[in-house]
Amino acid sequence: MILPPERDPRLITIRRGGTLTDEHHRLLAEWAAQCAEHVLPLFEQGQPDDSRPRDAIAVGRAWIRGEVRMTDAHNTAFVANAAAKGRPDPAKFAALAAGQAVAVAHVAAHDLGAAAYGIRAAVAAATAAAADDAESARLAERDWQRERIPAELRELVLDDQRRRSPICWNVFDD
Repeated sequence: MILPPERDPRLITIRRGGTLTDEHHRLLAEWAAQCAEHVLPLFEQGQPDDSRPRDAIAVGRAWIRGEVRMTDAHNTAFVANAAAKGRPDPAKFAALAAGQAVAVAHVAAHDLGAAAYGIRAAVAAATAAAADDAESARLAERDWQRERIPAELRELVLDDQRRRSPICWNVFDD
């Protein structure tokens, strides 16, 4: 569960009673897509014929451009999540990151889900290679993601990471 029981109004769009602008919502969706796309090779290496996670990221970006309705993007999240079933952890978490990324169209707070699953994918891949690389893989992926947070949303995302790290497997901890 990556969403808190009480939602932060800063991550709810203005039309739904929060303070998040449409522009910032789209920026969060693009950042989430980048986080998912960065670990996508961990899925595609073992599943080269399964395009569901890549397709989900593309649908998320189509939503950002206004070419796809929110409900279609939301439904695509379930398709990406289904690609995770029965896969080894690196591939599973990479597919779940893609599902979370496209779900940002529906709920902006899924941005951290994409980031958290991306970090989990990187850690799982490092653990499979050598157990002592897990922490350095976590930090490297987290820092890679943080470098790409849009400047105008940096404080919001970092604060949200601090608040939600415990329900996101502590992957954002310093």
